[in-house]
Amino acid sequence: MKFHLAINMERMTPEQDMTDVERHTLEMVQMADEGGFAIAWAAEHHALEMTIAPNPFQILTWWAAHTSRIRLGSAVVVAAYWHPLKAAGEAALMDLYSGGRLEFGIGSGAYQREFDRMHPGLQRNDGFRYMFEMLPVVKALWRGDYEHEGEFWSFPAATSVPKPLQKPHPPVWIAARSPDSYDFAVKHECNILSWPLTRPMSEVELYKGRLETALADNPGKPRPIFATMRHTVVYDRKEDWETPVKAAIRQFGQFENLFKNLGDVADGFPRAVELSELENRDEYDPNMLHQNLLFGTPEEVTEKLRAYEALGVDHFTYYASLGLGMKEQKRSLELFIKEVMPAFA
Repeated sequence: MKFHLAINMERMTPEQDMTDVERHTLEMVQMADEGGFAIAWAAEHHALEMTIAPNPFQILTWWAAHTSRIRLGSAVVVAAYWHPLKAAGEAALMDLYSGGRLEFGIGSGAYQREFDRMHPGLQRNDGFRYMFEMLPVVKALWRGDYEHEGEFWSFPAATSVPKPLQKPHPPVWIAARSPDSYDFAVKHECNILSWPLTRPMSEVELYKGRLETALADNPGKPRPIFATMRHTVVYDRKEDWETPVKAAIRQFGQFENLFKNLGDVADGFPRAVELSELENRDEYDPNMLHQNLLFGTPEEVTEKLRAYEALGVDHFTYYASLGLGMKEQKRSLELFIKEVMPAFA
């Protein structure tokens, strides 16, 4: 099993110094680079302090200048917010700057709040249609001159400048949840980024089943890499379990605000809703979070990861941050590198 790091620049309160956040994020990526992680992922989000990522390629270029081995991925480019020519060119430029280390991840988008600002009038549930149109266009532009007449974009003959350093193009990843997205990923020979949120292992099994169905429906297509992401915190003592759970509950309250598009965001900081009042409040039960997320001592986390390995998860994505203190984040990553990863070497 290979390991990825997903990390955001994250401010939970206005009192946090942005320069401290920036330095911490880079140091975490450098730890992952030195510790043997395969990929570090940067997201795309807009006008939200809890996920500061207005351009993933700019973040990845920054990381590339301060790392040497780790591959660098966009998780994900939100197709509806980009023109294909711009996405193709910026991705290719980052591949060039990084010495051919780009992993190109593309997806549908997360929050209606962002769609309301970045693409007014578009419903989040329709974002996948933009992804389905954009990816073949970007790959065509990477090859050479191409003109496009589509539902969402039309332009005369043009090409990506520059071209990617990797040939025929950087590895492509799809953020996949629905059966249609798994089928699209297999048809277009893309790897899979899956995220079961806080749900139990049965959700991972569901996604793995959708992958197997897509492979059966597309005979002859190669099996993509199947990666699963979980929020991960490793700590020294079992009795420390409540620290990451409390941090997670605080941030999930902000996530629910954004998912439900409540509009209660002040200067980029979403108010945390009261999780006990939600219909899906069972998804945030403290004991359930401790069980379903990759929270635990090194021994407990290793045991949890064995279940993913047995299921057929090829790569596991360690999702850092989640409102945890910077000191705790670094200790967690240190423990993961030193005491968990060797068990899967």
